[in-house]
Amino acid sequence: MTDPMVEKIQSHPKYRELRAKRNRLGLWLTVLMLVVYYGYVALIAFDKQFLAQPIGTGVTSLGIPIAMGVIVFTVLITGFYVRRANGEFDKLTQDILKDATQ
Repeated sequence: MTDPMVEKIQSHPKYRELRAKRNRLGLWLTVLMLVVYYGYVALIAFDKQFLAQPIGTGVTSLGIPIAMGVIVFTVLITGFYVRRANGEFDKLTQDILKDATQ
């Protein structure tokens, strides 16, 4: 037994569009994050000398700003997803619900 409202929403063309866009974006952001994160881990595993290079005359090595870059990248792509979800995806959701409740 399925709810007729659920069937109506799932058959709506904008719902299919929403799912496709959201899944595609999620996949791309996941791939980007995995490349960045595992790229950094691969540098740690296979090229320690590169990451151990000192920056200037201090004790900070090149690995520290690269690690900070990974963290900043994570925050940026999260912000990008939230902005897109709160804008485009929420608009599509509202349109779907509006059409389904009529």
